[in-house]
Amino acid sequence: MDDQSLKLPENAQRELAAGEEYKPILPAEKKFAEITPYSVITGIAMVILFSAAAAYLGLKVGQVFEAAIPIAIIGVGLTAALRKNDRLGQNVIIQSIGGCSGSVVAGAIFTLPAVYILGLDINYMQMVLSSLLGGFLGILFLIPFRKYFVKEMHGKYPFPEATATTQVLVSGEGGGNSAKILVLSGLIGGLYDFIVASVGLWSETLTSRVVEWGAVLADKAKLVVKLNTGAAILGLGFIIGLKYALIICCGSFLVWFFIIPLIGYVLPEAQAAGLSAENIFTTYARPIGIGGIATAGIIGIVKSFGVIKSALGLAVSEFRGGKTSEEKTPRTDKDLKMKTIVFGIALTLLAVFAFFALGGVVENAWQAIVGLLVAAVISFLFTTVAANAIAIVGSNPVSGMTLMTLIIASVILIAVGLKGNAGMAAALIIGGVVCTALSVAGSFITDLKIGYWIGSTPAKQEKWKFLGVAVSAATVCGVMLILNQTYGFTGDEALVAPQANAMAALIGPLMSGNGAPWLLYGIGAILALILNSLKIPALAFALGMFIPLDLNLPLLVGGGISWFVSTRSKDAAVNESRLNKGTLIASGFIAGGALMGVVSAILKFAGVDIFQYFKDWNSAYGEAVAIIPFVLLVIYMIRASLKSNK
Repeated sequence: MDDQSLKLPENAQRELAAGEEYKPILPAEKKFAEITPYSVITGIAMVILFSAAAAYLGLKVGQVFEAAIPIAIIGVGLTAALRKNDRLGQNVIIQSIGGCSGSVVAGAIFTLPAVYILGLDINYMQMVLSSLLGGFLGILFLIPFRKYFVKEMHGKYPFPEATATTQVLVSGEGGGNSAKILVLSGLIGGLYDFIVASVGLWSETLTSRVVEWGAVLADKAKLVVKLNTGAAILGLGFIIGLKYALIICCGSFLVWFFIIPLIGYVLPEAQAAGLSAENIFTTYARPIGIGGIATAGIIGIVKSFGVIKSALGLAVSEFRGGKTSEEKTPRTDKDLKMKTIVFGIALTLLAVFAFFALGGVVENAWQAIVGLLVAAVISFLFTTVAANAIAIVGSNPVSGMTLMTLIIASVILIAVGLKGNAGMAAALIIGGVVCTALSVAGSFITDLKIGYWIGSTPAKQEKWKFLGVAVSAATVCGVMLILNQTYGFTGDEALVAPQANAMAALIGPLMSGNGAPWLLYGIGAILALILNSLKIPALAFALGMFIPLDLNLPLLVGGGISWFVSTRSKDAAVNESRLNKGTLIASGFIAGGALMGVVSAILKFAGVDIFQYFKDWNSAYGEAVAIIPFVLLVIYMIRASLKSNK
C-alpha cells in the first residue's frame, strides 16, 4: 500500500460538519486481521518487557517513562521485518496490550512501596490484587464513555499522545514522504532530548534566575519564570494547539505569578522557613490545583449525565431482553455488550470486597464495605477526569487524584475505627486500587482513540486489555518485591521511589490526626466552580495549576507555532497541509523524545554518566546556552511546516 493510499483522513483531527462522517483508514465494512497468535504473543512480550523495565527504572532512578510510542515503533518494525499481512490492525493490538505496562506501573509504584517505607506488612498477592482489580475497574468504568470521548467529541480534544502514536503506526506502515518526515523529526527530537538529558551541553530547564535581576526577584519576591527546553514537550504543545495550551498556561500564570508571590509575602511560615518559589508551589499552591482537578472532575460527571444515563438505559434494555441494534452496528463501533460490562463491574467489585475483607486489608466486613465504596466511587468519578486530562494534554494527573483518595480514605477509615499501622496499610492498598484504575483508564482512552482513527474493532481492544493488565500486574509486583528484598526503600542505598515517599509522608500525619490542607483544596474547588460559570474549561486550567510552570510554557510555544503555521496563507487547503505536516514533525519530536527517555533512564541505571564530563560547563553556561538550541528548534519546526504548500 503506497503513501498516498495510507494516511489519516483529512477530517481526522478537526470537528465534523453537520452530516459529515469520519471514515477510518481500515473501512468498517471489511474485516482485518487484529487478534492473531502473533499480535497477542507479541503484545504480551511487550507488556512483560516494558512493565519490568518501567518498574525497575521508575523505582531505581525515579523516572517513569510512557511505553506506548516505543512499543508502537517496535511493533511496526517487527511486523515489517516478518512481512506480516494486515499489519496495521495487528500493530494496534500489540500497542494496546503492551501499553498496559506504563499505566499499571504508575498505579503500583506511586503507592505500594509506601507500605515498605512505613514499615508495614504486605505480601505479593495483596500487591497483585491491588493492581489487577484496580486495572479491571479502570477498563470497565471507561468503556461506557468510549463513544463520548472518541466519537462524540471528535475534533474537540487534541489527544496529543494518541496523535503521535497513530502517526507512528500509519507512517511506519505506509512509508513514503510521511514516514521520512516522521523519521527525520524523530531523529532530531531524540538527539536533541538526549543531549539535554544525558549529555548536558545545555540545561533542560531555563529559568529567570539565569540573569542577576531574575535571581533577585526569585529570592525576594518569589517570582520566577521557568521553561523546559525539551523537543518532546514542544511537540506536545503543537498537537494540543493554542486554545488549550493558553488555558493551561493561564492556570500556571495564576499560581506562579500571583499565588506563590502572595503566599511568600503574607504567610509568616513561608517567610520564616525561607521557602523558595518551588517549595511554596509544592506545599501550598499545588494542593489548590488538586482541589480544582477534583471539582472539575465532578463538574464533568454532572455534564456527562446524559452519557451515563444512555449507558444505564442500554444496560437496563439488555437485561430486560430488549432488542438491540447489535447487528446493524458497524464493526468499528462495537463495544463489549453492556450486559458483559455490568456483570464485569459487579464481579470485580465483589472481588474487591472479598480482597479487602478476607485478604487481611481491613479488620471486619463493615470496614471492607466502606473501603469498597471509597474505591468504587472515587474510581468511577475520576475515570472521566483521567480520560479528559489525557485527551487534552496527554498527561494524567493521577498522583494528585491519588493523594486526594488517600486523604478521603484515611479520614473515612479513621471514622470507622481503623487507625494506626492497619489503617495506613488499608488506605494505601485502597489508594493503589484507585491509582491503578485511573492510570489504566487514562491510558486506555488513548488506545481507543488510536483504534478509532485507524479503524480497529473496539470490542477486541477492550477484551484483550484485561490480559495486558493481568500480565503487567504480576510482572510489576514481582519486580517490586525483588527490588525491596535487594535494595529496600529506606536507608542510604535505598531505591528513590519519589511518588511513594510523597504518599508515605502524607498518610503518616493523617493517621496521626494532623489533618489535610482542606482550605487549599476548597480554594481550588471554588475556583473551578467560578471558571465553569465563566465557560472556561476548568480541568485544563486546574491542570495548569497542578503541573509545574516549566512543563506548561513550552506547550504555549508549541501551540503558538501551530496557530502561526496554520494561518499564514489565504488558502485554507494550504493551511491544512501545513498543520498536518507540523503534526507529523511534532509527533516525531514526541516519539524521539520518548525513545531517548528510555535510553537515558537505562544509562543512568547502568551507571553510564556522560553528564559528568559536562557538569562544570552545564553549571556555568548551561542555562545561558539553552535558549539558542531551543530557538533553533522552533525555527526548524516553523520553516519545515511552512514548506508544505499543497
